[in-house]
Amino acid sequence: MRIIMLGAPGAGKGTQAIKISEKYKIPHISTGDIFRANIKNGTPLGEKAKTYMDQGLLVPDELVVELVVDRIQNEDCEKGYVLDGFPRTIPQAEALTKALEAVGQKIDFAIDVEVPDENIVRRMSGRRACVDCGATYHLVYAAPKKEGICDQCEGSLILREDDKPETVSKRLSVYHEQTQPLIDYYSNAGALKSVDGTIDIEDVFQAIVEILGA
Repeated sequence: MRIIMLGAPGAGKGTQAIKISEKYKIPHISTGDIFRANIKNGTPLGEKAKTYMDQGLLVPDELVVELVVDRIQNEDCEKGYVLDGFPRTIPQAEALTKALEAVGQKIDFAIDVEVPDENIVRRMSGRRACVDCGATYHLVYAAPKKEGICDQCEGSLILREDDKPETVSKRLSVYHEQTQPLIDYYSNAGALKSVDGTIDIEDVFQAIVEILGA
């Protein structure tokens, strides 16, 4: 099963991607995690990606496509994978389709997690990330045991630059302009399925399981 998670930043698609990965035993591939690892390690790609992410802009296609296509050719992806945060633009989607067609494959499901913008701004401004290990928390939905301290490594928790309300609003604007057309793209390909992302996390997951099947 080759699955793409669609939805605005903060819609909860990453959370659902992890749950899908665990249930169906397929890898969860997040471009955000790849970028953040590169940023933390100070790689050239990380430095380039950081300048865009800090401004709430999308990382350019050429920095993303080759990285992802290379990743999904790994052995652990033979039975499928969940792509989270890619593709974000039509050129990325077309590049992915072309790469998959070359090996006789296609995307089976593009799941759109639908959440209104005002809900997203509220959600993301409550997120906190550990400066040391990268673990994420939410002040309302998944609070740390000690305020401002990571449960896993006791590192400091911060509001990431790309989770600040003004950056989130800009990211949503970019999303609607550049990523929304993907919904039409995968709808035309017959792969699109939509779920309500405003309901409880477990209820969202059950809706996705019903789509994917046993």
